[in-house]
Amino acid sequence: MRGVGTVLALVVLATVVATFARRWRIPAPSLLVVAGLAVALLPGTPQIRISPEVIGLVVLPPLLYASAEELSWRELRAVWKPVGVLAVGLVLASAAAVGAAASLVTPLSWRMALVLGAILASTDPVAVTALGRRLALPPRVQMMVQAESLFNDATSLVLYRVAVSVAVASAAANWGAAGGEFLLLAGGGTLIGALVAAVVALIRRRTEDPVLETVISLVTPYAAYVLAEAAHTSGVTSVVVAGVVLGGRGDRLTDARTRLQLHAVHATVVFLLESVVFSLIGLALPAQVRALSDGDRAWPLYALAVAGTLIAVRLLWLAPLSAVVQRKGGIQRPNWRVPVVLTWAGTRGVVPLAAALSIPVAAKDGSVLTGRPLVLVLTTSVVVVTLVVQGFTLAPVVRRSGIALEPDHTEREEAAARCRLADAGIRRLEELSELEAVPDVVLDRLRRGLHARLDDARDRLADRGAESSESADLVYRQLRRDLIAVEAAELRRLYDAHTISDTTRRRLQRSLDLEEARLADA
Repeated sequence: MRGVGTVLALVVLATVVATFARRWRIPAPSLLVVAGLAVALLPGTPQIRISPEVIGLVVLPPLLYASAEELSWRELRAVWKPVGVLAVGLVLASAAAVGAAASLVTPLSWRMALVLGAILASTDPVAVTALGRRLALPPRVQMMVQAESLFNDATSLVLYRVAVSVAVASAAANWGAAGGEFLLLAGGGTLIGALVAAVVALIRRRTEDPVLETVISLVTPYAAYVLAEAAHTSGVTSVVVAGVVLGGRGDRLTDARTRLQLHAVHATVVFLLESVVFSLIGLALPAQVRALSDGDRAWPLYALAVAGTLIAVRLLWLAPLSAVVQRKGGIQRPNWRVPVVLTWAGTRGVVPLAAALSIPVAAKDGSVLTGRPLVLVLTTSVVVVTLVVQGFTLAPVVRRSGIALEPDHTEREEAAARCRLADAGIRRLEELSELEAVPDVVLDRLRRGLHARLDDARDRLADRGAESSESADLVYRQLRRDLIAVEAAELRRLYDAHTISDTTRRRLQRSLDLEEARLADA
């Protein structure tokens, strides 16, 4: 019962802190880590042990799935080459640099230094998505940050397995086998994720029960993760692929009411899980520090050296890559602010912590694996440093860089798209008017509503038609649904023609869903 009470207290604390973070416009992950550290340092706070199985099986799948659903197929195709370079090349470079720095600066052996480098080599999708959710980054920059963090797991996981086998068994690294394992992890995870997405899409097309739809949606990331892990492939890659495939087709699988319900349920689950997991990171560090030996008391300096190495390698890698990408795009004078923002957005988080917790306690010969406590402390402290320092300063860095989209840019794009949708509805209405198959009172009401959208006064004008008869109301709702379908088709056409961004498409689709749901409830 005490353990259950501690978990409930943690949930309440994390929820309260995350709520205030949203109200104060402070990055929730950063504030949650600080709150967890503060609580852990209070006298009498019970020691909380984090299980890697709980993080890997319970927490990660839904958070990864939610992050992957936000990716746009169109924008992902535009940046897949630089993302591939980052997901493989930058991970290898970061692991080598951190391993070399750790072996020189810290008491770790070169084997355990390699393990530390493999753990911290990749950016964390949960932290990156949570921090970048409120930033007004250009679509391609935002896509590069999120896609890199989602697709570099296979590389870092292979490195981690090779490094752990070297540390535990004192065996030589077999890089030929590692290459084959990478193909198995990435390719197998991709295949299983795509198959799960295909089966789920087939089921959801034939399901009209909102409760069942919600259950299927919640189970999907766990099914993708468990099936991939059972097949000895990458569960993370499987979840990401399933999320990307289903996220891009969500508006075609369900109706408006179900989409709204799914959005509310997923938002609640993601909010609770993110709140708890980032609090746990802060709570875990003091207990891990107390487990260190006297010879490891300089761990803060070691952590700063490792974090500095990660930032330096990332900037040195991104600067030339960004210059090449911009020159291919026709930009003669590269903007060096872009690699700076991309560098500062490369935070670490939940995935490295789960990997560090999975390091075996003993070697193959039964001896204690020397250096494991220090690796665990350095991993958690680097995660804390990136979440706190980079998290609190990322928004100012983006603003000072000058690459952030102005609020009126998004508003203008959305307003222009709303005008195009209303125009499409009006054209359809005129076609119905020529058929003379609809009462004039209904046509007038619909026409007033659509013209009101163009004049930004739809609600005031729509209220004037409230005195229609019951039969006219029924015809009105039926025709309005027809017009919403036309507007939704126009919205998809605008997106496919690259006229609007994925963010605008999602916001307008949600607006249409809300109106369709109101018509169903009327």
